[in-house]
Order: sequence, then structure tokens, then C-alpha cells
Amino acid sequence: MNKQEMALDIRDVPKKGKWLTLSLQHLFAMFGATILVPLLTDMSQAAALVSSGLGTLAYLLITQGRIPAYLGSSFAFITPIILASQAYGMPGIMIGSFVAGLVYGVVSILIKILGTNWLMRILPPIVVGPIIIVIGLGLAPTAIDMAMNVDGEYSGTHFMVALVALAITIIATMFFKGFFGLIPILIGIVGGYVFALTQGIVNVEPIANHWNDLAGSGSLGAFLTTLFQVPDFVVPFKDYNPLEVFNWGIVWIMAPIALVTIAEHIGDQMVLSKVAGRNFLEKPGLHRSIMGDGVATMIASFIGGPPNTTYGENIGVLAITRVFSVFVIGGAAVLAILFGFTTSVVLLIESIPAAVMGGVSILLFGIIASSGLRMLVDNQIDLGDKRNLIISSVILVIGIGGAYIQVTENLQIAGMALSAIVGVILNLILPGKETGYGNGKMFETNEEVQSDETAA
Repeated sequence: MNKQEMALDIRDVPKKGKWLTLSLQHLFAMFGATILVPLLTDMSQAAALVSSGLGTLAYLLITQGRIPAYLGSSFAFITPIILASQAYGMPGIMIGSFVAGLVYGVVSILIKILGTNWLMRILPPIVVGPIIIVIGLGLAPTAIDMAMNVDGEYSGTHFMVALVALAITIIATMFFKGFFGLIPILIGIVGGYVFALTQGIVNVEPIANHWNDLAGSGSLGAFLTTLFQVPDFVVPFKDYNPLEVFNWGIVWIMAPIALVTIAEHIGDQMVLSKVAGRNFLEKPGLHRSIMGDGVATMIASFIGGPPNTTYGENIGVLAITRVFSVFVIGGAAVLAILFGFTTSVVLLIESIPAAVMGGVSILLFGIIASSGLRMLVDNQIDLGDKRNLIISSVILVIGIGGAYIQVTENLQIAGMALSAIVGVILNLILPGKETGYGNGKMFETNEEVQSDETAA
């Protein structure tokens, strides 16, 4: 890609008049998905926004300001978060998130020292694809329960709201173009919310009280105190003692999923390299990118946010706008942090009915599962081959069926984590040659990326 084809290059600083607008586009692109994860897992939406912003800034720093990627809440960790919460509470989630970040760090160091062939061997598409399918389908009961039920009882009104939110999201996905085509989740949430208001299932009292308090502020200090609030952070050694909470069960719930999200991260980097006409895998290097993702997840674990990951939605924004400036990405991160401290925004998010999120999730979780299927198709995985059929079948049934191994009284390896571990082991021990990424290759060579740039 020629520099002339870019509106802004990686290190270009936008004009002040456009900076805010360009950053807001990235904020809106990630907003719906980033708040959906904490809403589904009963975590703080404000903390998720703040950790998303801080994590992105840390990522930009670690990657030397050379990769314009935005990081938000990871959907892959929804089920592990729910399991960790049920077994160990919110502190357990934070310990697990920190351990997942450490896995990123270890993989980053190994890539720096050993290269990438070992990772290709452990995580070929025949392993990663079915695990991604498990992630999506494993969440299906959660989406349906949120869409149909209130306190365990069926509600026709709530299901209708969910279907409207789903329909709006589908329409936005299919027919909206340009930037609006990149934010169907946010459009579906907004449209579903408006319809939910007409059905009387939105509790607007906290929002009304907040605006009354703002209007009645007698001074600037009182106004600012009412307008902003400190998010409900969960801080180690303040709210809990990590040494007392730590349990190997948490590790087995969260850590294996990090291997799957690392594979997704690599895919994002390959797409971003093509979109930007740069080989980010070579410079600043895949090891820096993975390390940045891991540090962002560890930052989230220190303040009560869900694990972070790079967002494909924001890569789409880059592709359409041709604005690759890391300063624009950094601006979006700062705005996310400010939104997390803004009481009006937090109350508005908290008022979204579960039915709206359930309706959007029906499509979203299905798309996650379908993306795993797409990985198998794109990499020409032959499911007529007995080896591939065995690996994929075992992963799917163990993951979706909820199988578990009770190692000790307090240590259980279950569901998605167990399916990931079994999949990796089967791939390593079964005879035959594993299928690599893209006709046998997980990564493009530097010459191939340069060839793409020349063709562009």
C-alpha cells in the first residue's frame, strides 16, 4: 500500500478538529461488544471501559506505537468467568485473568526465543476452529435464558423485546454500509433499548434521579461530583488477598482459554497487516503484540475488568477510513476511560434490560461459532480425514457437553478448558500430519507481505 492511499499513516497526528471525531468512531465500534461481556458476567461495565482504555494505551506503548489496534473485552472468557465466579467469586475471576495474562507473556517470550513453528504445531486450525465453535455454542443457553426468562419464568414481553433487538441487529449487519455497517451490535442494543422503553421494562428511575441531582447542583464542585464517579474497581490487597484466593482450579478454568485467544490474536494481526500494508508480525514483532495483549489483560485483573483482546470491529474501521494513526486509537482509549468515570453513561448502560442483550447475543454467539467453522473452511480442513474428524469431534462433544475432570476436591478441569487441553494433546499424539494455517502456513513470510503491498 502506498502512503498516498492512507488518510493518516501509523505515526501521523490528526488535526485537532478531526481527532475527536476519528477517535469516537473507534469508541462506538468497540462499545457494544465491550460492555456486553460485563453485562453477561455480572461485572462492572465502568471497570470494563476503563480497563479497555488503559489496556489499549499499554498495548500501544509495548508495541512502540507501531500497531493501530484497539483492545476490548474478550468473549472467549465469558464462560470461564462465569465458572470462576460461581466457584471463587469476583477475586477468583481476577486471579484467573492475571494468570491468563501470564500465559500471554510466556508465549511472547517463547516466540522471541524460538520463533513460531512450535506454536503452529500446538495450535493448528483443526484444534482452534472447533474450540471457537465450542465458545459460541457453549454460550447459547445463556443468550436464550436472557432473551426469554425473568427470574426463571418465561416472559412473552421480554422475548418480544429480544426478537426486536435481534431483528435490528440482523438488519444493520446485512444492509448498513460504511461505518454503520461496522457497529451492528451497538445499533441493535440502541434499537432494542428504545423498543424496551415502549414496553415499560426499562428502569429509568436511577437515570431520572441522577439528572435531577445534576440540575439541582448548587455549585460547580457539586455538579462535577455528581457527573463523575469512581467505578466499582476490585483491587488486590485492598478488596481481597490474592495469596489467600489463589487456587489451581482457577488456573485450569482460565489459562487454557488464553491459548485460544492467542490464536485469535494472531489472526487479527495477519488481517491488520494486510489492511495496513505492513508486516506487523515482523516489525515491531508478534512477540511484542502478544505481550501487549497479555499486559492489557493483567491490567484488567488489577481493577476488576474482564480479560482484553484485540478487536476485529476496529480493524474494520481502519479498513474503511484508511486512518491508521495510533494517536486516533489512543484518543479512543482515553475517551473509554472518561466514559467509565461518567455517571450518566454508567447508569444508562446498567439500565439496559437483559432481554435486549439476550436478543443481540443470539446472533453474536452464533457468529462466534460460525467463525470457528470458517477457520476450518478457509484452511481447507478435510473432515473426511479420520485424524481431523477425531480431533474436532472430541473437542466439540467435551466442550459443549460440559465434561469435567475432578482432579482434587478443589480442582476441576471442565468444559471449554478441558476440550482445549484434550484437543492439543490429540493433535500432538495422533499419527499423521496436521494441517497448517492457509495451505500449511500459519504466518505469511515477509516477502509475501511485501508482495501484497506491491500489488496494492
